[in-house]
Amino acid sequence: MWPDYYNEQRLNAHLLTLMCCTDERDRVQKKTFTKWVNKHLIKVRKHITDLYEDLRDGHNLISLLEVLSGVTLPREKGRMRFHRLQNVQIALEFLKQRQVKLVNIRNDDITDGNPKLTLGLIWTIILHFQISEIYVSGESGDLTAKEKLLLWTQKATEGYPGIRCVNFSSSWSDGRMFNALLHRYRPDLIDMELVARQSNRDNLEQAFEIAESLGVTRLLDAEDVDVPSPDEKSVITYVSSIYDAFPKIPEGVEGITPQEVDQRWAEYQSHFSSLLQWTRQHTALMANKNFPQNPVELKALYNEYVHFKETEIPAKETEKGHIEHLYKLLEVWIEFGRLKLPQGLHPNDLEEQWGKLILEMLEREKALRPAVER
Repeated sequence: MWPDYYNEQRLNAHLLTLMCCTDERDRVQKKTFTKWVNKHLIKVRKHITDLYEDLRDGHNLISLLEVLSGVTLPREKGRMRFHRLQNVQIALEFLKQRQVKLVNIRNDDITDGNPKLTLGLIWTIILHFQISEIYVSGESGDLTAKEKLLLWTQKATEGYPGIRCVNFSSSWSDGRMFNALLHRYRPDLIDMELVARQSNRDNLEQAFEIAESLGVTRLLDAEDVDVPSPDEKSVITYVSSIYDAFPKIPEGVEGITPQEVDQRWAEYQSHFSSLLQWTRQHTALMANKNFPQNPVELKALYNEYVHFKETEIPAKETEKGHIEHLYKLLEVWIEFGRLKLPQGLHPNDLEEQWGKLILEMLEREKALRPAVER
């Protein structure tokens, strides 16, 4: 009798723990998903406060899908239950048309404010409209969206001592993963040595603040993540928002990885300065119209000019093209704020000086040719 009693007590305690964990996960998910929905609804000047209540009439749900898809959907304007059910059905039918699998979610579940199924619906929408678009260069085509996001995170945080991403839960508890991810793209904003010494809460707070300054909506709070096993869906939603905000190399397009940025930036500055200096020197040289009177010297000067025009100029034009190509690769990182472009270092500044050189060359040839002919 006693062993059965103790086993029953243990089972009850275990079930209670599971229920508490589930309730906590649902609370965090509700908060995260509400912020995610508002991030998109703000574009049409709408806002929800309670995820379960504010989607019941279908209007906010339709608005969310319109923002995400760019498609205008019909809707019922009445306030009766029938109209609410119709609006939610319009949203569900639209998702089905886009091949989104809705498992056991009916229109009355959402209209009645069912917490579990409302969370399930929003998670399905997040998976389809945000996480399915993840692209990782060199990855296998048969990976799920979640696996692609994990692979992207692993590649982005590769090489950071003691940091390894194996999941979207416990790997993120101490905040170091978030900071490493941000540091890879903006090393100027984060001191990783400080991150190694800080508390979990400080690391999380720092990462969320910096990400927000880079345009990533703050979907998570530090206390929700500073636990042994943070909610996986909430972490995935937030990490995919970071992915969206950061520069990436689309398929079939040449680009540079975060690791290459500084090296290519140094290359750009070096080539730019060198060619700009060369262009200025030769612009001054071409502007000099004091030609020698001696026919032999004059002929030699003209031959020099022809060599310069036919050999040196094409070579430098190729170099200028390489500089413009480098700038195109770096442009997204300049816009992102990783690189600060000093005044006078834009390709247009080089092009302006190059134009002056060409004009001086034409003027020189115009003056030199008659002198040689005479």
